[in-house]
Amino acid sequence: MSQAIEKPSPNVPRWLVRTIWIVHRAAFSLTRGRFGLRPATTGQWGMLRLRTVGRRSGTPRVAIVGFIEDGPNLVTPAMNGWADPEPAWWLNLQANPEATVELPDGSSRAVTARAAVGDERPRLWATFVGLRSSAFSDANAATRSRETALVILEPRMS
Repeated sequence: MSQAIEKPSPNVPRWLVRTIWIVHRAAFSLTRGRFGLRPATTGQWGMLRLRTVGRRSGTPRVAIVGFIEDGPNLVTPAMNGWADPEPAWWLNLQANPEATVELPDGSSRAVTARAAVGDERPRLWATFVGLRSSAFSDANAATRSRETALVILEPRMS
Protein backbone atom coordinates (compact mmCIF):
# COMPACT_ATOMS: atom_id res chain seq x y z
CA MET A 1 0.00 0.00 0.00
CA SER A 2 1.20 3.49 -0.74
CA GLN A 3 1.12 6.12 1.94
CA ALA A 4 -0.24 9.57 1.29
CA ILE A 5 2.41 12.26 1.35
CA GLU A 6 1.66 14.90 3.94
CA LYS A 7 1.98 18.46 2.73
CA PRO A 8 2.47 21.32 5.14
CA SER A 9 -0.35 23.83 5.43
CA PRO A 10 0.00 26.78 3.10
CA ASN A 11 1.84 29.80 4.41
CA VAL A 12 -1.30 31.66 5.44
CA PRO A 13 -0.78 35.39 6.04
CA ARG A 14 -1.08 36.32 9.71
CA TRP A 15 -3.64 39.03 8.97
CA LEU A 16 -5.93 36.43 7.37
CA VAL A 17 -5.66 34.05 10.33
CA ARG A 18 -6.46 36.87 12.76
CA THR A 19 -9.40 38.03 10.61
CA ILE A 20 -10.84 34.50 10.57
CA TRP A 21 -10.57 34.33 14.39
CA ILE A 22 -12.32 37.69 14.77
CA VAL A 23 -15.13 36.70 12.39
CA HIS A 24 -15.52 33.34 14.14
CA ARG A 25 -15.84 34.94 17.59
CA ALA A 26 -18.23 37.57 16.22
CA ALA A 27 -20.42 34.89 14.60
CA PHE A 28 -20.52 33.01 17.90
CA SER A 29 -21.55 36.17 19.77
CA LEU A 30 -24.10 37.39 17.22
CA THR A 31 -25.84 34.01 17.04
CA ARG A 32 -25.70 33.64 20.85
CA GLY A 33 -23.69 30.46 20.50
CA ARG A 34 -25.75 28.76 17.79
CA PHE A 35 -22.83 29.05 15.37
CA GLY A 36 -19.17 28.55 16.10
CA LEU A 37 -18.87 25.48 18.30
CA ARG A 38 -19.26 21.86 17.33
CA PRO A 39 -19.01 18.56 19.20
CA ALA A 40 -16.06 16.24 18.75
CA THR A 41 -16.87 12.96 17.04
CA THR A 42 -14.76 9.91 16.30
CA GLY A 43 -13.94 11.33 12.86
CA GLN A 44 -13.79 15.06 13.51
CA TRP A 45 -12.35 17.43 16.11
CA GLY A 46 -14.78 19.69 17.89
CA MET A 47 -14.63 23.34 18.89
CA LEU A 48 -15.09 24.83 22.36
CA ARG A 49 -14.71 28.18 24.09
CA LEU A 50 -11.86 28.34 26.55
CA ARG A 51 -11.93 30.98 29.29
CA THR A 52 -8.57 31.79 30.87
CA VAL A 53 -7.13 34.63 32.94
CA GLY A 54 -4.50 36.85 31.31
CA ARG A 55 -1.09 36.07 32.81
CA ARG A 56 -0.03 39.73 32.89
CA SER A 57 -3.32 41.63 32.93
CA GLY A 58 -5.33 39.34 35.20
CA THR A 59 -8.36 39.97 32.98
CA PRO A 60 -10.62 37.26 31.54
CA ARG A 61 -9.65 36.00 28.08
CA VAL A 62 -11.65 33.83 25.68
CA ALA A 63 -10.44 31.68 22.80
CA ILE A 64 -12.24 29.22 20.55
CA VAL A 65 -10.07 26.11 20.15
CA GLY A 66 -10.28 22.70 18.53
CA PHE A 67 -10.48 19.65 20.77
CA ILE A 68 -10.94 15.92 21.03
CA GLU A 69 -12.26 13.92 23.95
CA ASP A 70 -10.07 11.46 25.83
CA GLY A 71 -12.26 9.85 28.45
CA PRO A 72 -13.38 12.63 30.82
CA ASN A 73 -10.62 14.94 29.54
CA LEU A 74 -10.65 17.38 26.66
CA VAL A 75 -7.46 17.71 24.65
CA THR A 76 -6.45 20.66 22.48
CA PRO A 77 -3.23 21.36 20.58
CA ALA A 78 -1.50 24.58 21.62
CA MET A 79 -1.41 26.04 18.12
CA ASN A 80 -1.35 29.68 17.11
CA GLY A 81 -2.92 29.26 13.72
CA TRP A 82 -0.02 28.08 11.60
CA ALA A 83 2.40 30.49 13.26
CA ASP A 84 5.38 29.35 15.32
CA PRO A 85 4.82 31.17 18.65
CA GLU A 86 2.76 29.49 21.32
CA PRO A 87 -0.77 30.88 21.65
CA ALA A 88 -1.53 33.38 24.41
CA TRP A 89 -4.19 31.09 25.90
CA TRP A 90 -1.57 28.38 26.47
CA LEU A 91 0.84 30.86 28.05
CA ASN A 92 -2.05 32.01 30.27
CA LEU A 93 -2.79 28.41 31.30
CA GLN A 94 0.86 27.79 32.12
CA ALA A 95 0.71 30.76 34.52
CA ASN A 96 -2.72 29.79 35.93
CA PRO A 97 -3.95 26.30 34.92
CA GLU A 98 -7.50 26.78 36.19
CA ALA A 99 -9.96 27.61 33.41
CA THR A 100 -13.52 27.11 32.22
CA VAL A 101 -14.69 25.59 28.96
CA GLU A 102 -18.00 26.13 27.22
CA LEU A 103 -19.05 23.08 25.22
CA PRO A 104 -21.19 22.91 22.07
CA ASP A 105 -24.17 21.55 24.05
CA GLY A 106 -24.26 24.79 26.05
CA SER A 107 -22.78 23.34 29.22
CA SER A 108 -19.68 24.68 30.90
CA ARG A 109 -17.04 22.87 32.90
CA ALA A 110 -14.32 23.96 35.29
CA VAL A 111 -11.01 22.43 34.21
CA THR A 112 -7.36 22.30 35.15
CA ALA A 113 -4.88 22.37 32.28
CA ARG A 114 -1.64 20.49 31.91
CA ALA A 115 0.61 19.44 29.04
CA ALA A 116 0.46 15.84 27.85
CA VAL A 117 3.64 14.03 28.84
CA GLY A 118 5.27 10.65 28.41
CA ASP A 119 3.38 8.01 26.43
CA GLU A 120 0.13 9.97 26.39
CA ARG A 121 1.45 12.68 24.05
CA PRO A 122 2.29 10.42 21.08
CA ARG A 123 -1.00 8.53 21.56
CA LEU A 124 -3.02 11.75 21.57
CA TRP A 125 -1.06 13.29 18.68
CA ALA A 126 -1.74 10.15 16.62
CA THR A 127 -5.45 10.67 17.28
CA PHE A 128 -5.27 14.23 15.93
CA VAL A 129 -3.23 13.14 12.89
CA GLY A 130 -5.74 10.32 12.29
CA LEU A 131 -8.46 12.94 11.77
CA ARG A 132 -6.76 13.82 8.46
CA SER A 133 -6.88 17.58 9.03
CA SER A 134 -4.00 19.56 7.53
CA ALA A 135 -3.83 21.56 10.76
CA PHE A 136 -2.88 18.43 12.68
CA SER A 137 -0.34 16.77 10.40
CA ASP A 138 3.22 15.74 11.15
CA ALA A 139 4.38 17.79 8.14
CA ASN A 140 2.65 20.93 9.43
CA ALA A 141 3.98 20.36 12.95
CA ALA A 142 7.51 20.06 11.54
CA THR A 143 7.34 23.68 10.36
CA ARG A 144 7.33 24.88 13.97
CA SER A 145 10.53 25.39 15.93
CA ARG A 146 9.17 23.37 18.88
CA GLU A 147 6.93 20.40 19.43
CA THR A 148 3.25 21.40 19.54
CA ALA A 149 2.08 20.99 23.12
CA LEU A 150 -1.08 18.98 23.63
CA VAL A 151 -3.06 20.55 26.45
CA ILE A 152 -5.17 18.24 28.58
CA LEU A 153 -8.14 19.93 30.22
CA GLU A 154 -9.06 17.77 33.19
CA PRO A 155 -12.42 18.24 34.97
CA ARG A 156 -11.95 20.11 38.22
CA MET A 157 -14.00 19.39 41.30
CA SER A 158 -15.74 22.61 42.32
